[in-house]
Amino acid sequence: MKIHYQPQLLTSAQAIVKCIKIEEIPNVFCVPGESYLPVMDAIFDEPSIELISTRHEGGAAFMAEGFAKASGKPAVVLATRGVGGANLAIGVHTAYQDSTPMVVFLGQVHSQFKGREGFQEVDLERFFGPISKWTVEIQEPSRVPELVQRAFRISQTGRPGPVVISLPEDLLSKKAEMVFTRAAVKPAPSPSLREVHEIEQRLQEAERPVVIAGGGVKNSGAEEELIKFATTFSLPVLSAFRRHDVFPNNHPLYAGHLGLGGNPNIVNTIQEADTVVAIGTRLSEVTTQDYSLLGRDQTLVHIDIDYETLGKVYPPDVGVVSDAKEALQRLASIHAPTKWTAWSKARRQAYVDSTLAIKGKETTNQKMISILQNRLPAGTILTNDAGNFAGWLHTFFQFNQKNTYIGPTSGAMGYGMPAALGVKIAQPNRTVVSLSGDGGFMMTMQELETAVRYSIPVISIVFNNGMYGTIRMHQEIHFPYKKIGTDLGHVPFSKMAKELGAIGFYVETPKEFEQALTKAIYAEKPVVIEVESDPEQISVASTIQQIRDRSN
Repeated sequence: MKIHYQPQLLTSAQAIVKCIKIEEIPNVFCVPGESYLPVMDAIFDEPSIELISTRHEGGAAFMAEGFAKASGKPAVVLATRGVGGANLAIGVHTAYQDSTPMVVFLGQVHSQFKGREGFQEVDLERFFGPISKWTVEIQEPSRVPELVQRAFRISQTGRPGPVVISLPEDLLSKKAEMVFTRAAVKPAPSPSLREVHEIEQRLQEAERPVVIAGGGVKNSGAEEELIKFATTFSLPVLSAFRRHDVFPNNHPLYAGHLGLGGNPNIVNTIQEADTVVAIGTRLSEVTTQDYSLLGRDQTLVHIDIDYETLGKVYPPDVGVVSDAKEALQRLASIHAPTKWTAWSKARRQAYVDSTLAIKGKETTNQKMISILQNRLPAGTILTNDAGNFAGWLHTFFQFNQKNTYIGPTSGAMGYGMPAALGVKIAQPNRTVVSLSGDGGFMMTMQELETAVRYSIPVISIVFNNGMYGTIRMHQEIHFPYKKIGTDLGHVPFSKMAKELGAIGFYVETPKEFEQALTKAIYAEKPVVIEVESDPEQISVASTIQQIRDRSN
């Protein structure tokens, strides 16, 4: 859009909205608060921006985070003072661990009341400092464009993440001469010729190389470059935790997902490798199986856009600060022998075997995942909550197209459905499905009313086994036969959905699930499919009794 470099007399609130408009962000998410009413008023007067008012700040933050992942634009969330800020902190933490660009505007107490423990006062800069890229409180109206545009730039550049801006209540109505600049431009650093040569040498020496691909590949839109790189050199590719769609799962070089409770076949691919090329991943606790996966005798080539990521977990033999797409494009021209065909085929077969080993005892949940695979339209985007139910999705669903999966690497409960709403707002022409357990869904179920109010037709699948299943599983491992706080009461989710104005289905069998899903795909309203799940089948591979038997 055209930027007026000449000063404009605006209120601070109007200047904030102007900055959002310059970034071409069409939606902001909030729970209304009196401390930032002028900002809401300025949004009302700006036809290019729609305000989505939610039922809880945590839901608003999850919704915004999902919107950012699906749109490629920064999320914008608004809340009031310490109470609203505390409620949305879970979404800020999720954006931080997931490297999602987000700008959070928080109303703050009047400047004259600061430090007196005013109504709902919290030192927002200190509160959010550990879980954000930058926090700032704006004191002078004339600096609003400078600091807000800087916030958008910081949130998107380098390793993306959340930025928190504190807005004293008296600031927002004050006027000043405001000067704006263009929208943030994301730098795309490339590896040097020396670094490309070093990587070339490491691959020439390798006998059993593998690639671990993370969110940096998705952020830079480098999925096609990754396919070309892997195919050119016959390299097996593993996806980092909850980055399933970074590489087609049906590709003959795909070797599996490094997730929670990693299958031994997939873990062995990394353990047997002599060279690991990690691209756009911070090598998180889950991806590296509690930081135990890589050994000192392995060569590590680590490519990431953030220099602080390199060496944070494992010291790389070759560490490169680069945008993933730029790096993969440069690496396409190297000379390395494709002598790993047998190795790559073996690791692909190990991945296939990891699913076949379980298919002999196919559970109801597994059958339902197969139905999703067969029935969902091409391009459907799936989101999921935290919980053991996700094991079936992560093990058996094949993500064969890019930009079809969105999940929290932070493992936040309550994420799935509100994130799906943000995704659907960003991608209105695509089918969007969320998967949740009953524990997580209940944490943010109030946003179903938001979906009805704004006519956001998402499909929410709730696996209801009446417990906090993941915690129960760990209880049975460490304290068998003792149930402590993990049993939950009966909640009729399908009936509650109907009462809120959505469509609700209750299903017990795969056949009923398929019938409900077929109807849901063509519905023009939010849909909840409640799946009655067997509490005994606590995970993909084990029942509760099997876990108990192993403890004896």
